[in-house]
Amino acid sequence: MFHSKNGMRAQAITLVCAMLLFAGIAAAQAPKAPPATSTPGKDLVRQWNGVARRLAAMAEDFPADRYDWKPAPEVRSFAEQVLHAAGYACHVQEVAKGLRPKEEDPPRANFKTKADVVAYVKRCFADGAKAMEAMGDAKLAETIHVDGWTVTNHGLFNTAVEHAGEHYGQLVVYYRVNKMVPPESRPRK
Repeated sequence: MFHSKNGMRAQAITLVCAMLLFAGIAAAQAPKAPPATSTPGKDLVRQWNGVARRLAAMAEDFPADRYDWKPAPEVRSFAEQVLHAAGYACHVQEVAKGLRPKEEDPPRANFKTKADVVAYVKRCFADGAKAMEAMGDAKLAETIHVDGWTVTNHGLFNTAVEHAGEHYGQLVVYYRVNKMVPPESRPRK
């Protein structure tokens, strides 16, 4: 087939226009990224609340008659693990507020029932989230001195997030050894 130069040019222009039109339509239909509204403090609270949710779910889910089970005599029981993680969260927020911290490893004997343990876990982490939100980014960025250690409030709270995550991992093993699936690992409905 014979095409003139003008015919080929017209086809090329038409093709380019069609490509631009389709690219514009595709761009208009693409999901927009949410505006950047996060801050270091909001990110920290999100991480804090995530690990808090996972630990609270385990505390609520694990059978009460297995709360004092431990995989070996020299390690913490399930309840002691959960209490220890929550206790450190309470300890950190007290330090950040400039208070004299209470014990970071609350005795199991102080929590008679599963409901007592669950309530303590939820309260410690909820209070910590409120403390961070009240501080805001400026106060979270302030440096404090703790037992010869210099750290920002943000860094201090972050140690509790990491600590709780480590104990969450240990508790996953407690679940698996008991032939149970942790709540976070179950299929979503």
